[in-house]
Amino acid sequence: MIRKAIIAAATLSTLALPAVASADPVIGQPAPCTKVTDLVGPDFSVKQCGVSDVDQFRAGLENNGGAYCGPTSLYNVLHYWAHEKNAPAGWLTTKIKELDPQDQADYNVITNSLYRIGVDAKYTEKGTNLYNLRTAWTIATKPARDAGWSTATSGVDTRTSADFAGDLARKLARGPVQMVYGRYSDGPADSLQRGGGHIVTVVSVDGSFDGTTVQVRYMDPGRAADHGVGDYLDTQSAYATINATLTKKTVVEWIPTKNNPENDLGDIAIPGTFRTVTRWQLTTPGSTATTTQLVEGFNWFDMAAPVG
Repeated sequence: MIRKAIIAAATLSTLALPAVASADPVIGQPAPCTKVTDLVGPDFSVKQCGVSDVDQFRAGLENNGGAYCGPTSLYNVLHYWAHEKNAPAGWLTTKIKELDPQDQADYNVITNSLYRIGVDAKYTEKGTNLYNLRTAWTIATKPARDAGWSTATSGVDTRTSADFAGDLARKLARGPVQMVYGRYSDGPADSLQRGGGHIVTVVSVDGSFDGTTVQVRYMDPGRAADHGVGDYLDTQSAYATINATLTKKTVVEWIPTKNNPENDLGDIAIPGTFRTVTRWQLTTPGSTATTTQLVEGFNWFDMAAPVG
């Protein structure tokens, strides 16, 4: 996919990423797209339209946005509510419904918006977490509540959800969700050890309630066909969705030894531990990933306009 018009030269990054799926003519923008919210019976099929696919890799963000998947995927959620539901959202004079990620004139303002979300979500060099991103959502949707809208957000964890597949479908039926997966490598004694994670914006799910397999499509803020090409840090890539399968797994996770933050001397360590947890393995067609990708949970969001 070729980027839009060039406005400035950018410093190139050498970070290599897996190949991206081709542009989706059904879910991606522009239309056509037909929303689906079929939650009747033992099976479900849910698809949301009008979700943006904003790039996280941008000049002006720390490490060119390398750890901004959380703020970027949340921006995609906010874009949906602002553009599809006409909800007031944003910060001070920045109104999300007035911005178009595919319009180069809005590129810098959207970059600043990602930075603002990062601040509100307590961004560090390692990125953001789902809990703090819900705080950032609450801040960005204050204009809606001031105008009489109601808003809600919470999270679902694969370890505690009795029907993760069904929860994902029901919450997606209200609007796009943020899904986090960890990248796991082999740990001691046939365990898996987390080495980092990534957050994406889910737009479509198909499966069964109480099922063990789900087909999903999502917008990945870190993947684009032109990554590392030309002025990619200063322009928005073409929208695309990723197809993936989620499969329910019970895994043994190794949590390594770490220093005890309650000890001022720092010489007493919290011992490493094993735990058995429920996760959902994420696989994509033709993937060459060297780690096991396990979905750990998702953030859901909801808004309702004032009545009357």
